[in-house]
This record gives sequence, C-alpha cells and structure tokens, in this order.
Amino acid sequence: MGDHVTIYEVGPRDGLQNEKTLIATEDKIRLVNDLTACGFQKIEVTSFVSPKWVPQMADATEVLEGIDRAAGVTYAALTPNLKGFDRARHARADEVAIFAAATEGFSKANINCTIDESLARFEPVVKAAQDAGISVRGCVSVITDCPYDGPVDPATVVRVAKALAEMGCHEVGLADTIGAATPEKIAIVLDAVLQELPAELLSGHFHDTNGRALDNIEVSLQKGIRLFDSAIGGLGGCPYAPGATGNVATEAVVERVTELGYDTGLDAHKLRDVAVFARGLRG
Repeated sequence: MGDHVTIYEVGPRDGLQNEKTLIATEDKIRLVNDLTACGFQKIEVTSFVSPKWVPQMADATEVLEGIDRAAGVTYAALTPNLKGFDRARHARADEVAIFAAATEGFSKANINCTIDESLARFEPVVKAAQDAGISVRGCVSVITDCPYDGPVDPATVVRVAKALAEMGCHEVGLADTIGAATPEKIAIVLDAVLQELPAELLSGHFHDTNGRALDNIEVSLQKGIRLFDSAIGGLGGCPYAPGATGNVATEAVVERVTELGYDTGLDAHKLRDVAVFARGLRG
C-alpha cells in the first residue's frame, strides 16, 4: 500500500445533527462504538450547542460519557463557545472543534456574528483548551460557494485559515459546506491556502450535493492533503446551509482512496454493516 489517508468520521455529529426525528441516545452510543470497531482513529461524537437551536444534540453529555473508549482513538466534539467547551471538557472530549466561515453571510446565518467577531469569540475557547491539554481543530466553512453570498474569494479562505492556525488550532479543515465545489475550484483554493499553510495542517470536508465530493478528494490528494472528513452512510447536511445534502459517504471515500493506492486502516466489511445501521437512524 502507498501513503496513509486518515478518515475523520463525522457521522455521529455532522451526520445526525439535522435529523428532525430525535434519535435515541443509546443508538448514538452504539453508532460510535461500532465506528470504533471499524478502526477509526478520529470520531466526531457530538456537539455542545444550545438544544434550542440543535435539539438532536441535547444529549451530548450522555453520549460522550456513555461510549466505550478505545486506546489511541480521538473522540471529539464541536464547541462554538466557552460554555460548550466547559461541557465538553467535563464529558472528557479528547478534542474540540470550532467552525468559522469564509463569508459574512454564512457567518451571520450560522453563528450570528461577523467573521472577525467569530474569531475573537473562539480565542478564549482555544486558550481554555490549551490550558486543559485538549487539542483544537479549526474549520473554515463555505470555501468556494456560499448559499448567501455566492462565489467565495480564496483570499478570504486564506485569511480565516491562517487566523485559526495562528490562534493555536493543530489542524484546519476546509469545508465545501453546500457541495457546490468542483475539482477546479478546490484546486484554486488549495493552491492559495498552501502558499501560507502546509498540507500536513489541512483537512478536507466535502458534501456530495452535486456528486463531485470524491473528485474533490482526489484533487486534494494530488495537492498533498491526507486527512478527510466523511460520514458513515452519507448522513448529514447543515441546518444553516440551504440545499446541502449529506456529507460524502465514508464507505465511498474508503473505496475510492483504496483504489488509488492509499491505506486507511479501516475494515471495509464492518463499514458496510455500520452504514446500514446508520442509514436506518434517519427519520
């Protein structure tokens, strides 16, 4: 096998957050445990956000405290503010994630503030995480196309990505949040970001709205990216990204990168079984 590609499984959080029917806490715990058994090194388990805005994540503490943890696996949670971080820390999150946007329109819709205000809001979260010995993952949403502001200037993506890295994020994810990117657009934005940040610091997050996610991953591989988000069974969307369908399916990503000669360390047979269970959680 060639280079190793790491798959960051985001199904339990990004995949389930938009489901209207509330999913039983025990089913969420089972999903995470089953994913652990597949061999994932990184799993985004839940989100410590207001239940008023994302009711599906109201049981975040119970899920994170209820999973069976395996040595060497990072169990992460989304924490948009200090209150969320404190809850995640008490529930023993190994890593926390913060999400900024590359457009003012999406930033306002998603977290009700400007880009610069969001970055200022994240600084105390990163500081608190560093003090607690918890790693922080940053993410830049809508890197090529925004449902509110249209085409995105790559220079803005670079600015936000650099700010997250300089703030102390050990990794910066670049997200095609609405699945409108093409390989050509991804190549342009990656070329811009890679002038300022190394490929080892970056990850890719692609939705499959237009059926181009696997192609976008392939061009990202060509640019040196070796870490990608995906959701088991293709679960997911975003409540603040109109038109966005699911994240690219983990099992499809594993199949594609394996065909290209990369090793993921994941059990493809177990993945298929877990994908069936995951899709069954949809309302």
